[in-house]
Amino acid sequence: MTTRTVTVVTAGLGRPSSTRLLADRLAAAVTRELGPDTGIRVIELRDHAHDIVNAMLTGFPSPALREVVEAVTGADALVAVTPIFNATFSGLFKSFFDVLEPGSLDAMPTVIAATGGSARHSLALEHAVRPMFAYLRAAVVPTAVFAASEDWAGGADSGNDLDTRIGRVARELAAVLDGRTATAAPDPYDDPVPFEQMLAAGRP
Repeated sequence: MTTRTVTVVTAGLGRPSSTRLLADRLAAAVTRELGPDTGIRVIELRDHAHDIVNAMLTGFPSPALREVVEAVTGADALVAVTPIFNATFSGLFKSFFDVLEPGSLDAMPTVIAATGGSARHSLALEHAVRPMFAYLRAAVVPTAVFAASEDWAGGADSGNDLDTRIGRVARELAAVLDGRTATAAPDPYDDPVPFEQMLAAGRP
């Protein structure tokens, strides 16, 4: 069986970086869903920042950047993680995808994720990041993962909402790659509490 490859692109600027931490947790969740033979490669864009700028100015990527671009465009799936600055993706993140050739992400199964200091920035995934990948014609899975500062309190596998979102997005990506329907989390509205019972319990 051919090994599937997933490239994880993270645009965190610091070391350590919460953006890289989120990228690693997404990579681990995807590996659990797809199996240990999955080829995962994590690319930190900060290591290629100068080459990205030079490619934008000259139109020609360096050999090192060309290898990174090929790792992204040649993968079976992409996980893209950006910090949110000024209510949108980082300039480094956008610049990297600007140097890709048109059509290179066509139909690429893609997970989008972001980090920020406050949950108030989470909508940037929907009003900025998702539209960009739609323009690039990538096949972005329905769930986007945002991690604010408070989401890290419990750590990995703490059972908090961040873990739930990471697990859901990994299942969605695996479903796309396997050509199956993702298994959704139980919907509380599938088994609603009767209104009379709610009144008796004093619930609003």
